[in-house]
Amino acid sequence: MVKQIKRNEIRKRRHLRIRRKISGTHEIPRLVVFRSNKHISVQLIDDVKGITLGSTGSMALKLEHGANAESAVRVGQEIGKIAKELGITKVVFDRGGYLYHGRIKALADAAREAGLEF
Repeated sequence: MVKQIKRNEIRKRRHLRIRRKISGTHEIPRLVVFRSNKHISVQLIDDVKGITLGSTGSMALKLEHGANAESAVRVGQEIGKIAKELGITKVVFDRGGYLYHGRIKALADAAREAGLEF
């Protein structure tokens, strides 16, 4: 009998492959995205110290529908504001193993418009 590999397991493997190549510092943190069926969230992470510099998400913003592209745009704009307050202009984008389209792309584009470079 062949063991079935779950979709989330495949995503986690893809994320580990990505994480081997990218890392965040205090000056250029890693912008990591997590997407669930109901919400989306992002964090700015300093991998050298192992701390989260800032975070937000559709739950933190109390958005009614957190699982659509409009919510992702709002979250992207908010993380751009948080990064600006922290004096961060450059980040390394970590898509979390998700494909770069839909909500992930909307969030990334909104963060770029808010002033982040990646």
